[in-house]
Amino acid sequence: MQDLHTRQDRQINIEEAIISGILSARIRPGTRLSENQLAGLFSVSRTRVREAMMRLETRGIVHVSARRGWFVVEPSAEEAMTIYEARRIIESGLLRSMRVLSEEGRKVLLAHLEEERVAIAAADRQRLTCLMGDFHIRIAELCGNAVLIELLRDLTARTILISMLYQSEFHALQSHEGHCRIFDAMAAGDFVKAAELSIEHLDEVETGLDLTRRPDPLAGLRHSLALPEMNAGDPDKIHTQQKSSKGE
Repeated sequence: MQDLHTRQDRQINIEEAIISGILSARIRPGTRLSENQLAGLFSVSRTRVREAMMRLETRGIVHVSARRGWFVVEPSAEEAMTIYEARRIIESGLLRSMRVLSEEGRKVLLAHLEEERVAIAAADRQRLTCLMGDFHIRIAELCGNAVLIELLRDLTARTILISMLYQSEFHALQSHEGHCRIFDAMAAGDFVKAAELSIEHLDEVETGLDLTRRPDPLAGLRHSLALPEMNAGDPDKIHTQQKSSKGE
C-alpha cells in the first residue's frame, strides 16, 4: 500500500512541477516534455509519466503529438477568449460568495501586494508574472475550496501561457493597481464590488492582449539565447526569420 501511495505522490509531483513551472513563467508554450527525461528526474517509469501527462491533457495544459511526444499547449486566440470568460465567471462568483476577510487573510494579501511592489521596483518580469497570477489563487485559497483552487491554478497557468504568446507589452503596474482595488473592496467587506472589480481587472488584462499575433517559430531558441522578442504580429518578419532558419 505504501508503494502505491509513493507512486501516486510522484505522479502528482510531476503534474505539480509542470503547473508550477508554467505559473512562474519558467516553462513556455510549446515546450516539449520528454517522457524519458521526466521518468529519470522523478525516478518513475515512463508509464507513470504518461499517466501524469494524460491527466494534464484533460486539464488543458499539455497535448500529445503523434510520433513527437508531449508538448505544453499553445492556446489559440479563440481558446484565450473562452479561458478569460471562465475566469471572470469563477472569480467573480467566488468573491460574491465570500462574507468576511479574516485578519489572517488580510495579512496574506497585504504581504502578497508588497511582494508585487518590490518586484515592480526591481523590474523582475519573471517574478511579476508569477505574482500576478498567484494573487488570484491566494483569494481562492482563502475560501478553502479545493476544487476551486485547482480550477483557478489550471486557468491561471493557461492565461500565463496566453500572455507569453499574445501580450505585446507587460503592464505590471496596471495589474498591481487592479489587485489593490480588489483588496480594498474585500477589506471593506464589499464583496459585490470586489467581484465587479475582478471582472474589470480581467477585462483590462484581456484587452492588453494582441490576439492577432502569430507564434514566433524560433521562440524557444530565442529565449535560450536571451535575444529580444520579435514582432510576432508581423507576417513579413516571421517569413524572413523562417527563411533564415532554413538557410534560404
